[in-house]
Amino acid sequence: MGLMTIIVSLQVFWRYVLGSSIDSADELSRLFFIWAIFLAIPHGVKHGVHVGIDLFVMMMPVWLRELLFRMMAAIATLLMLLVMIGAWVATIDRWPELMPTLPITSSIYYIAVLICGLHAFLHLALLAWGGSRTWEEAA
Repeated sequence: MGLMTIIVSLQVFWRYVLGSSIDSADELSRLFFIWAIFLAIPHGVKHGVHVGIDLFVMMMPVWLRELLFRMMAAIATLLMLLVMIGAWVATIDRWPELMPTLPITSSIYYIAVLICGLHAFLHLALLAWGGSRTWEEAA
């Protein structure tokens, strides 16, 4: 996030003070933003930080709630495996292509998704195995 802020600030300075532009500023700020988001997602997955409506779930007995939690974590683990496979295929497919203003592969975006998928997969697998109190016991 810091690198993105620096690039955007430099671009504003270059454009409005120096009357020029940094060619790769838009691409770099987008790249840094995407990497920041995809590196942060698994940390939210770890603690269940997401938007949800749990009124019905909270009315269930504790044992059923725990069973449902583990089942959903297991299903989400499988879905994250599919995300990783898709990111791997996209990374391989885009590897020969270069970004328009930078001499690096355009698959750099998909590598962030691949890392995110692997990290989130590990968190979800651990939650499916250990249950909803996994991180409480570790702390």
